[in-house]
Amino acid sequence: MSSQPIPTRVVLLAGPSGSGKSSLAARTGLPVLHLDDFYKEGNDPTLPVVTGSTDIDWDSAQSWDADAAVAAIAELCRTGRTSVPVYDIATSSRVDREALDIERTPLFVAEGIFAADIVARCQELGLLADALCLRGRPSTTFRRRLVRDLREGRKSVPFLLRRGWRLMWAERRIVARQTALGAHPCGKPEALGRLAAAAAGRCRRTPAAPAAPTA
Repeated sequence: MSSQPIPTRVVLLAGPSGSGKSSLAARTGLPVLHLDDFYKEGNDPTLPVVTGSTDIDWDSAQSWDADAAVAAIAELCRTGRTSVPVYDIATSSRVDREALDIERTPLFVAEGIFAADIVARCQELGLLADALCLRGRPSTTFRRRLVRDLREGRKSVPFLLRRGWRLMWAERRIVARQTALGAHPCGKPEALGRLAAAAAGRCRRTPAAPAAPTA
């Protein structure tokens, strides 16, 4: 009697920009799908702008193609491979496509600032192992994000400073929103523990309820 293959599931790893999602995902040794590659291109007429500014709001989920991201996750879970765009943040454009092959690995990580926005859809499709939101000190996140963005030349320095300052003051609201969407808020040690549990086959079946506020 032949055994059925272990179904592949995804851990969605969300969190504010600069919270350490990419580095934590790399530490797991699991295959990683980088959700930032599903950003819309800079000439897309549906891109939102920051209120009171001409800056494109790259931190709004409207700047991102959720349908394409969910389709890629579903294909990876079903077949172990998919084709993903290669996105250049500096030029706000998709410069290539590449094959992502995870073979029949039973678990992979999909990380990005909009990962929480697709928790419910992945849950409904039966693809979700867990959903996490990395959180930390806003000042630390600000510093880490700015150093990374300057090093990689992601945008102009004035844009990066405006965005970084805005995100630092909004960070607690960002975490609260992602938590409300079903991502469990945690630091890196707890996140690694939950990822290890998911890798051992202990998948979350229903979204966690937001924690009650403490007095």
